[in-house]
Amino acid sequence: MTTKTTGDGLRIEVSIPHPDAVLVGGVWRPSRGGQWRPVISPATERPVTDVVVPTAADADDAVTAATEAFTGEWPRLPVGRRAEVVSRFADLLEERLDELTRLWAVEAGIPVRWGRTLHRFAAVTAWRTALATAESALAAESRSTPVGPVSIEYEAVGPVVAVMPYNGPLPTIGCKVIPALLAGSTVVVKAAPESALTMRLVSECAVAAGFPPGVLSILAADADVSAHLVRDPRVEVVSFTGGPRAAAEILRQTADNLPRTVFELGGKSPAILLDDVDLEMSLRALVAGSMSGAGQVCAALSRILVPAGRHDEIADALATAYRALRIGDPAENDTDHGPLANRVAYDRTEAAVRTAVADGAEIVCGGKRPDARPDGWFYEPTLLTGADPRDRVAQEEIFGPVAVLLPYDDVDEAVRIADGTRYGLAASVFTADPERGLAVARRLRSGSVAINTFGPTMAAPFGGVKRSGWGRECGPEGIREFAAAKQVLLG
Repeated sequence: MTTKTTGDGLRIEVSIPHPDAVLVGGVWRPSRGGQWRPVISPATERPVTDVVVPTAADADDAVTAATEAFTGEWPRLPVGRRAEVVSRFADLLEERLDELTRLWAVEAGIPVRWGRTLHRFAAVTAWRTALATAESALAAESRSTPVGPVSIEYEAVGPVVAVMPYNGPLPTIGCKVIPALLAGSTVVVKAAPESALTMRLVSECAVAAGFPPGVLSILAADADVSAHLVRDPRVEVVSFTGGPRAAAEILRQTADNLPRTVFELGGKSPAILLDDVDLEMSLRALVAGSMSGAGQVCAALSRILVPAGRHDEIADALATAYRALRIGDPAENDTDHGPLANRVAYDRTEAAVRTAVADGAEIVCGGKRPDARPDGWFYEPTLLTGADPRDRVAQEEIFGPVAVLLPYDDVDEAVRIADGTRYGLAASVFTADPERGLAVARRLRSGSVAINTFGPTMAAPFGGVKRSGWGRECGPEGIREFAAAKQVLLG
């Protein structure tokens, strides 16, 4: 099947493999009870094509396949042999990155310009780093003890369920799925329904890579399938990216079975501009860090902390930069700002801004649907001022194109405001003095801090503190999340 979408004079055609099937244990097969559903373009609110949505019965079959495969050769292969198959998978994904990026624009509304950047610097970096570090991360360690030498061996834990969000399916493949596979786990991917087309191309690459039967299943399904999967007693690891409420529900659902959990739960990430900041040099990173993907980024710099004496200057500069972003069809190469992924995200953003204004905030720019976009889930890049750091708009993740400017009097107050939320996923510090920036970064309670840029990098361990989750993705630490350390005492 080919999907076609017409934007402002642009026509896209991408072949969609197996729209009527699901990938279970590496094999395309009919869904057990799955219904056809239209894929809706966020840019037009009109159907693009139809696909079958997997069911709980398909999920049962996927876990059965993963459980059986875990008793087979895959966990027992040398790491290098597993890496050969995973490397083929990565090669095939990279060969089809352009198609994958364009499909993501069609079904999730992410502009191709941002998609290409994210795929190059996040997805490819994540899986290439995992492939480069897997053997050393999983190598046995020898230690001396009072009762004899010990060998520390790293072994796969068991079947993994990877629950992925719509806002970055390929980077999440690099952060969750490929590290788990390299560690020797078998994996059931539960992708978001907004990734149904993208994940079918990913599935085609997985089949061509030649994983042994049962090792990898990919289901782009609804939340009820996630709940069904995480409750399965055969699952040994649940790796989840989403919100704290959903994570709390997973903990309740898994309480009896006690699988390992790895949670990346979003953030309310601060950007601290110190008083010596070169604003012109920082604007590019600030705008990209706060508005890329229409703010649908877990590490988005949604709180911008500025010296009180430079507040108006920075507000004017940011508003000018936000207004300059080109809003348009996400499939067009020169579009900077596309729609939100679905109606829920649009309504949530609109409600958050409405509440912020009722609480006393002022809209400097944005705050509404673009006049030229009566259709689609478009929302203008929005800058708010006048909010109290304790207001909801400065405390709760919106996951939309909304940034709030917060003034501070000194660095101590900036750190208090930055740390004054339940989240701790990412942060940035902008300054003319990198050593000063490093000193501030070390004071922040955050899983990652970037200095004079925005992050994180997917070449190093990434994750949150506080309600932003636990466990780490990427780097050798991300691979070891799916392995158990076994001591072998050589008495």
